[in-house]
Amino acid sequence: MASIKFDHVWKRFGDFAALKDLTLDIADQEFLVLVGPSGCGKTTALRCLAGLEEVTDGNIMIGDRVVNDVPPKDRDIAMVFQSYALYPHMSVYDNMAFGLKLRKTPKAEIDRRVKEAAEMLHIGHLLDRKPKALSGGQRQRVALGRAIVRHPSVFLMDEPLSNLDAKLRVQTRAEISKLHQRLKTTFIYVTHDQTEAMTMGTRIAVMRDGVLQQLDTPQNLYDHPANMFVAGFIGSPAMNFFEATLVRGDGQVLVDFGPFQLPVPPSRVDAIADHIGMPIFFGIRPEDIHDAHYVPRGVDETARLMTTVNVVEPLGSEVYVYVENGGKEMVGRLDPRTKARTGETFEVVIDMTKMHIFDRDTEKALI
Repeated sequence: MASIKFDHVWKRFGDFAALKDLTLDIADQEFLVLVGPSGCGKTTALRCLAGLEEVTDGNIMIGDRVVNDVPPKDRDIAMVFQSYALYPHMSVYDNMAFGLKLRKTPKAEIDRRVKEAAEMLHIGHLLDRKPKALSGGQRQRVALGRAIVRHPSVFLMDEPLSNLDAKLRVQTRAEISKLHQRLKTTFIYVTHDQTEAMTMGTRIAVMRDGVLQQLDTPQNLYDHPANMFVAGFIGSPAMNFFEATLVRGDGQVLVDFGPFQLPVPPSRVDAIADHIGMPIFFGIRPEDIHDAHYVPRGVDETARLMTTVNVVEPLGSEVYVYVENGGKEMVGRLDPRTKARTGETFEVVIDMTKMHIFDRDTEKALI
């Protein structure tokens, strides 16, 4: 078992810095997810840890050992690739056993490990097949099995579910989470899918342009994003953002959007007192916008707004409704009983206790 440490790691490709001063501590047996858009540096970080890329500056440690100059085969890691990377001419059994054979593991031990991993992944009946005879989900399990039989200290997974269909992604996502609980090994998982990150990770590292934006538990990232980028990346549909100004009026603090104003709850005033009279970015999640006729119990109904409905997207268990007031459009995740209809006037309640306020210049969270 092993902890991981990125200590002020830089990775440059010529003049381009793919990783910029990355400092990251990953605990033993943790399931850490690196998440961010394409080009944010998450896969580069994984490849540096695996030894597939050389670090330009800084150190990477596995346990107490600096591994910058340690060959990949000696780092005690196993990697699962997006492309499966299976040998097409080999059976499932031989694909899974190949790494152990290279390490001259005894034949009986190889057989035991392969069959044990195959049963764990429900592919025991596929051991004689070639990869071309397997579905995408089965190939992904074989790739996982090839990593499991190694008994590594660290599992590295680079977007392993991106080639699967939606239903299979959900199923395999749960299998990988169960696998982590069973093996009690350190997992580092790279994805651009924030749903995968939120459902699988013990902690999530959000990256952008090679820079770590925030490292926290899934719930804390959702509730307390450090900046607008994290706030907009975590959550689906994405958070609604508006340019606004904090003003005083009628004995209270208001968020002034131009066409309309919404009151700031008294419990939130102290946190933003220094920015009253200043322009800010206001954020509210779609799930904190409610149909005025179906407001959940406990939600403050003070902030009400008349809007025009532009689009209604029924999803069965909920309805996405895009509404507008004075050119300011927002999306709400509403109760499925909503009577919202396209083109009609519609009243919403905005739960201002869940609002997010960001500095206009730095985009850092003020609350």
